[in-house]
Amino acid sequence: MKRLLIFCFILLPMFASAQLIACRDSIQDGYNFWLYVPEDYNDTVADKPVVMFLHGKSLCGKNLANLLRYGSIDALKRGREIDAFVVAPQTQNTWKPDKVWEVYDWVKTNYNVDTCRLYVLGMSLGGYGTINFTATYPDKVAAAMALCGGASIDSLCGLTEVPLWIIHGTADKDVPIKYSEKVVNTMIQCGDTSRLIFDKLPREGHSHLARAFYLESTYEWLFKHNLNDSLRPVNRDYTISSAIMAKAYDNFNKDFTFQVIDSFPHQKPDVHKFHIVKKGDTLSKIAVEHGTTVTILCRLNNMKKTDILRIGRKIRVR
Repeated sequence: MKRLLIFCFILLPMFASAQLIACRDSIQDGYNFWLYVPEDYNDTVADKPVVMFLHGKSLCGKNLANLLRYGSIDALKRGREIDAFVVAPQTQNTWKPDKVWEVYDWVKTNYNVDTCRLYVLGMSLGGYGTINFTATYPDKVAAAMALCGGASIDSLCGLTEVPLWIIHGTADKDVPIKYSEKVVNTMIQCGDTSRLIFDKLPREGHSHLARAFYLESTYEWLFKHNLNDSLRPVNRDYTISSAIMAKAYDNFNKDFTFQVIDSFPHQKPDVHKFHIVKKGDTLSKIAVEHGTTVTILCRLNNMKKTDILRIGRKIRVR
């Protein structure tokens, strides 16, 4: 699929702080998204996992700023440290699994990610999106957490292959618990449900479950899973209850900060930009100068990291 690297600036490893980057029109006809890049990320460190956060209906639209109101990105802003790429796409109406995949594919194409550690979580409409995406790509998702959601696709048997945690309040009037129960019953009909955790929180309504995005244990549980795990068992060492979520905003690292790199729709795309190799140039030096990565330079120029750069060569940098 053709990708337009337009408004998402790839400003990598030379920054000391973590980064939150607004990516607009980076994928043709795709979702815009926020991308959080961990502080210690660079081309030479071990690949990082990816956490995909899918928002609820109240955050739908075309304004990425809405996604700062609650969820995994807001948790980062408050001081929750997450040692992963955190990706928060925005939909205008419903979540389409193939479009969510396009966002993940863009990230793993442009950054060094651990493809065995993709985690998905979402609430309400995002809970639906989590279930639909995980059922569609069970061999790609290491673990998933769906809060007060349901399903809007027919084939859910793929869910039985994935460590999945479904949480729903019994007093939810916005999305009644019967929709999560329907997902679970469909999984039972498919067969093995040994990788499923289904928690019904007594007397809990809808919005209170958003606190799960702020819990350190939410991300610790996700990170306990890996596609390389033999038989892919679910970890049952963690608990998320009403009492635990009541303390969700405690114990943040108040000193944790990151650089926000926003982009603006009026900027013009610089589709084809080149660098003429001069004495002393290396791929790393060129990448830093043009705000890109060695990986991307190699891909754009069909070359290897070990290739010798001849003076005068024209290197495409965008």
